[in-house]
Amino acid sequence: MMMDGLMDAIKVFFNGVGVFFILYLIGYSTFLFLAVVVGASTLYRTRQQIMLKNVLEQNYYVPVSIIVPAYNEELTVVETVRSLLALDYNVYEIIVVDDGSKDDTARTLIDAFGMHAIRRPIRRQVACQPEEFVYTALDQKVPLTLIRKQNGGKADALNMGINAAQFPYFICIDADSVLQYDSLREIVRPVLEDDNVVAVGGSVRPCNGVELENGRVKRYRLPRNLLACMQVLEYDRSFLAARILFDKFNGSLIISGAFGLFKKDAVVACGGYDRTTMGEDMELVVKLHEYCVSNDLPYRIRYATGAICWTQVPERLRDLCTQRRRWHLGLFQSMSRHKGLFANLKYGPVSLISYLYFLLYELLSPYIELFGVLTVLLAFWVDLINVPFMILFYVIYAVFGSVLSLTAFFSRIQTIDLKISFSDGVKAVLLCLFEVTCLRFVLAFVRATAFRGYRKKKLQWGQIERRKIQLK
Repeated sequence: MMMDGLMDAIKVFFNGVGVFFILYLIGYSTFLFLAVVVGASTLYRTRQQIMLKNVLEQNYYVPVSIIVPAYNEELTVVETVRSLLALDYNVYEIIVVDDGSKDDTARTLIDAFGMHAIRRPIRRQVACQPEEFVYTALDQKVPLTLIRKQNGGKADALNMGINAAQFPYFICIDADSVLQYDSLREIVRPVLEDDNVVAVGGSVRPCNGVELENGRVKRYRLPRNLLACMQVLEYDRSFLAARILFDKFNGSLIISGAFGLFKKDAVVACGGYDRTTMGEDMELVVKLHEYCVSNDLPYRIRYATGAICWTQVPERLRDLCTQRRRWHLGLFQSMSRHKGLFANLKYGPVSLISYLYFLLYELLSPYIELFGVLTVLLAFWVDLINVPFMILFYVIYAVFGSVLSLTAFFSRIQTIDLKISFSDGVKAVLLCLFEVTCLRFVLAFVRATAFRGYRKKKLQWGQIERRKIQLK
């Protein structure tokens, strides 16, 4: 009798788990489907407007300060600055902040652009570590400034850049990234269309395997490295789908640290970047939501699909795991510090949709997925699982996810006039299944174990192996 009661309890448990996971996957699949459909249709409409000349063509410019935080980036920082000097834009400045690099990042820049030392007072509007020296080059297309400061982390370096910025809007870009020639025009477009815009996110695409010339794609191909290739599919699904959908209801909670535009006054009023978090990009956006709503200020946080930033993605699994571990810790810090947004009607869709999505399908998802795997193993051990049904369900889920990933990938390729070879198309089709099934679970385990060594390394820069960007 006792064994029968135990088996009945186990069956009830497994039935409950099964219902939960069916609802969980239906929710995620529905969101992903809506996101990809909305993203693809938005890109198509934008392309049609451009072809019909039905878009805003500005002959005037929003002054912008471009801030480039750098730490041990001597291999890539010069090419990044050269690409910024080649942008199709008139009114901007470039500020490179060397956060106490241990390599020759500062000296490389000084020699490459013939910079000279100056005495320049920097007004402290937001907190940051003190500067050590300031160099400038006034013989370039736009003012180029190098600030070397004591090490304080990426957020601290960004705060220094904000303090030094002369213009009302600033852009943050990673030192291993390259902006497309028209990215500034595209990312300021929402500001010209709406005075209430306080932040705009750009679209980030992996540049591994891509050849760029004067900010234009000369040759596009998928990376030879399979890990980097799978990240191309992942990035397109993320930036094409989810962020375009969130943009429809002012629900964006994150703007990639690799490329984003912000209104300086609003950021200063929020206290700048939080220097005690790993996820300074998400932290700032969430603070902007809270600040504007709490003060009854009309605001918009937008996403510019045509503003493209090309960035390097890790080609080694160890580097990828390090990167995703930091991302997950940053997500946890931002959501735990701003838990007041959860189920708070005052914040509208930001609370009821965006925060809930990031909680269930980003922050808690690795633990839910690993719990699901353990439950399947336990059910198999006690002989309470329908193996053919489980395999069929998993295959349907994998194929569905792969189709949506490929839809996002090919939609992006088509709408920005890129061409890929037949072999790259086949590679994308084959690798998308592996990305959805295998890589996803590897990264789920990495994120689930992200808190190991958290306190010891929580303020350190994340470092991955760099390669020179293919610029011509």
